[in-house]
Amino acid sequence: MAKYQELYDFLILKATELTEDWYEGLDRASSGGVYTTSDPKELTTLKSQNTKFHRIFFSVFIAEEKFLKELEDWIVMVASDQKHLETPSTLILGEFYRTRNQYLKLIRQFAALHEYQFSPKDKEDWEKLIISTMDKVTVWFFEEYDRHATKRLQAHRELINKLSSPVITITKNTGLLPLIGDIDSERANFILEHALRQSSEKRLESLYIDLSGVVTIDTMVAQQIFQLSEALTLLGVKTILCGIRPEIAQTAIHLGLSFENIPTYSTLENALNLSHM
Repeated sequence: MAKYQELYDFLILKATELTEDWYEGLDRASSGGVYTTSDPKELTTLKSQNTKFHRIFFSVFIAEEKFLKELEDWIVMVASDQKHLETPSTLILGEFYRTRNQYLKLIRQFAALHEYQFSPKDKEDWEKLIISTMDKVTVWFFEEYDRHATKRLQAHRELINKLSSPVITITKNTGLLPLIGDIDSERANFILEHALRQSSEKRLESLYIDLSGVVTIDTMVAQQIFQLSEALTLLGVKTILCGIRPEIAQTAIHLGLSFENIPTYSTLENALNLSHM
């Protein structure tokens, strides 16, 4: 298909120029993330990614199989890039649209240069191919972007959970689990698993669970804390509860949870002083 080859050759020669025009046209006042970087290395990477995209995209006119393979590699690389993951998706979407408009402008330039060589139908076909392909590419990119963003968010959540529910060694065989903030069912599950594992690894004989920093708690979470105590008992770890707020105590009563076999204290200080008497 000679007419596609000629168009491809024209577009490829414009790839670097397109990137420079694209960067100059960035509205940095209302943009953010990767698009506002002033770091020379990051800027070089950004422009290189942009130019590479042009070269891959233009190959749709001559080699669709090659286009799909190279595009997949580009999408995975950029969608998982830390700087792009820190950039709002709406800004990235806007740049896809802006790039599409750049391509359509180039098509019009090419058609004007070869006014009598190609028909209006050829120009229409090229424009349709660019629009439909860019739409598919955009969807593909954001599917990959969302996958990596979700994975990144989950990693952050797990780190926060880990940092907010540490098992601290007080003495050789005694540990402390201070709980702070709201506890939902997901975090409660993590606390249960983390506390059991840490207590076993640290070979604890006693674990103080301080609930004084917990503001709210629902019935499911209260039950899971009770289950944690039972599970620790099976491991041979004595559980001591302290800092139980009135609302948490009421929730436990409504559930019919019995803490009669678990030592409870109003404060951590009292627990540490009185449990060793």
